Amino acid sequence: MNNQRNLLIAVLLSGLLLFGWDAAMRYFYPDTEGVTAAQRDDTPAERAAETADGTASVGDIGASGRTAGPVNLETSLRQAGRVPIRAERIVGSVNPVGAQIDDVTLLDHRQDIERDSGPVRLFAPENTELQQYARFGFLENGQLATGPDAVWQPSGGQLTPENPVTLTRSGENGRTYRIELSVDDDYMITARQTIVNRGSDAVVAQPFAFIARTSDTASADIWNAHSGPIGSFAQAVEYEPDYDELAETGTFDPVGATDWIGFTDIYWLSALIPEAGATTGSSFRDLGGNVYRADLIYDPVTLAPGQQVTRTTRLFAGAKDSAILDAYEDAGVTNLGLAIDWGWFRWFEKPILWLLKFFNGLTGNFGVAIILLTVLIRLILFPIAQKQFASMAAMKAIQPKMKAVQERYKDDKQKQQQEIMALYKKEKVNPLAGCLPILIQIPIFFALYKVLILAIEMRHEPFVFWIRDLSAPDPATILNLFGLLPFDPPSFLAIGVLAVLLGITMWLTFKLNPSAMDPVQQQIFNIMPWVLMFVMAPFAAGLLLYWVTNNILTLAQQSYLYSKNPQLRAAAEKEKAEKARVAAANDK
Repeated sequence: MNNQRNLLIAVLLSGLLLFGWDAAMRYFYPDTEGVTAAQRDDTPAERAAETADGTASVGDIGASGRTAGPVNLETSLRQAGRVPIRAERIVGSVNPVGAQIDDVTLLDHRQDIERDSGPVRLFAPENTELQQYARFGFLENGQLATGPDAVWQPSGGQLTPENPVTLTRSGENGRTYRIELSVDDDYMITARQTIVNRGSDAVVAQPFAFIARTSDTASADIWNAHSGPIGSFAQAVEYEPDYDELAETGTFDPVGATDWIGFTDIYWLSALIPEAGATTGSSFRDLGGNVYRADLIYDPVTLAPGQQVTRTTRLFAGAKDSAILDAYEDAGVTNLGLAIDWGWFRWFEKPILWLLKFFNGLTGNFGVAIILLTVLIRLILFPIAQKQFASMAAMKAIQPKMKAVQERYKDDKQKQQQEIMALYKKEKVNPLAGCLPILIQIPIFFALYKVLILAIEMRHEPFVFWIRDLSAPDPATILNLFGLLPFDPPSFLAIGVLAVLLGITMWLTFKLNPSAMDPVQQQIFNIMPWVLMFVMAPFAAGLLLYWVTNNILTLAQQSYLYSKNPQLRAAAEKEKAEKARVAAANDK
């Protein structure tokens, strides 16, 4: 009766894990990726109308910008006077009205898995559905001197790595403002902001910059990959708050000196990097209507007539390519490589990413690279796996003796345990030796999981046939006959081919393991592969490919070792025959 009760509890808990996991993840981490402003109730004009006007004060650039909208993207980008940007990895333009960089497209990355889907647009003008932009300007005596409607005069032609561009504006009382823009071959734009006081009175000047964006098109903020406000402050990266938390508090003021500040998606980053050694204030602000802003404001400087001040701010606007981010970090941008939320296992994740890129360079296929990585890991762990197998084999070999001890002392559990431990010592068997490879595999498995989620190198990378994106779940689900039936099953029932292979191969590996002495444990081992098949089905196809390959290698290794140890194979056959005999007797 107790065994039946325990088995029922195990089945119920497995069902709770299977059906509750998906519901819990959807509740706590709703997926907003791909949702556009057009799919929401409020329009850019309505969002702008919700924004309260604010008056700038010292260290504050106000709470709002323009209130006009909505704006058509194509119409806005045809605006006369825009300064083209053309570099190796990005193209776009600078809007001389407001000194805004609001048009950036990433040439190396396409929008989706279709080859002709076009490049990813990162920045778009204010009040468009995709709005995300950076603005540079000045405060004078605590008031905005160059607002969103200020018209700047560009000179220098097209902005390229070889050709910088200068925006100039003459203000009241003899002040002149200048922003010199340059761009490198990757994703960094540098703005050198200068204010010259040619007037008769002293002025308190503050250069500033900010990034504003909508959260409507942000990737989902999930438990292991942050999306939203981000920055490095006092040499520590802050992955909070998320957009919802910022909407509740209104503002968030980070603690410590600002290394950089901005917004992140899973694959993209926009960040402002202040001048080294300069003192700044920084904050995140909710502008209302799902629009948020990251501010960077330099401390006030008093300029007497004839004096000037210059501050240099860099803007990173691009893909979170680990090699590029690390190169900028090596060049002095503190912790920029940690804009990728690697987490605790980054010491495993970066070598795994390096190996995947190396194998991909050899084969031209990241799926094959994952298989080769799996083989390499198995070779490295082979000595430990041998000990695991030896322990499993020894456990299988002494099972008849263990059964005899259990039968002999079935009424004295304490004596039974003492005799079993003595048997282990006599036969030189360590029942825990088989756990070590599993413990080592846990950080490797989780590290690969994070790499598949976070590494932009894995984004939209195909394997073979129907698997066109290793970073996404297997699209060929069985319940809709691999897409032939016109419906999409819920994620917890979206069982793909790789998930089925995972269940089968895991079941086969369990069959090679020593049988559990407790019938309930044996039943749990029997259903566990199929529970994991459902649990793992929504995960990235690359992760399932790794696990399936690992299971196949385990089967091959253990089959080979059994062939080299006939006595173990005989013991296994005897055990199988005994199970069949017991089952036949129970059926009578």
